[in-house]
Amino acid sequence: MVKAPVADVYKRWLAFEDYPKFITAIKRVRKLDENHFSASIAFHGEEHEAMFEIMLRVPERRLAWRTISDRRAPDHLAGVVSFASRPGQSTCVNLKLTSTFGGAVSHRIDKCLHNFKRLVEAAPNV
Repeated sequence: MVKAPVADVYKRWLAFEDYPKFITAIKRVRKLDENHFSASIAFHGEEHEAMFEIMLRVPERRLAWRTISDRRAPDHLAGVVSFASRPGQSTCVNLKLTSTFGGAVSHRIDKCLHNFKRLVEAAPNV
């Protein structure tokens, strides 16, 4: 649960350039257009470049993305995040992630959501 209105939480999640602040595996992000961004992702001591595509956007409700792979980058990452308004200007954030990179994905999700909560609550009007 994030103590901020759903509109603010959704807007903050759309700030792709802020992803390294709460997703520790992402080192750099560059927004390409409204539906594409590239990211440098570190897994198992190696850095990988990936291009992401926003596949679904339901304002203040849901956002889904996936990597667009090529022959040099066979690993796949996809996710969907949903937002639900709760009483008291709070928002429930639910993140589902699939990855072929391996590792403890559920632990990464918990850490990512905790970091995101701290980021939003520290500056909710950003």
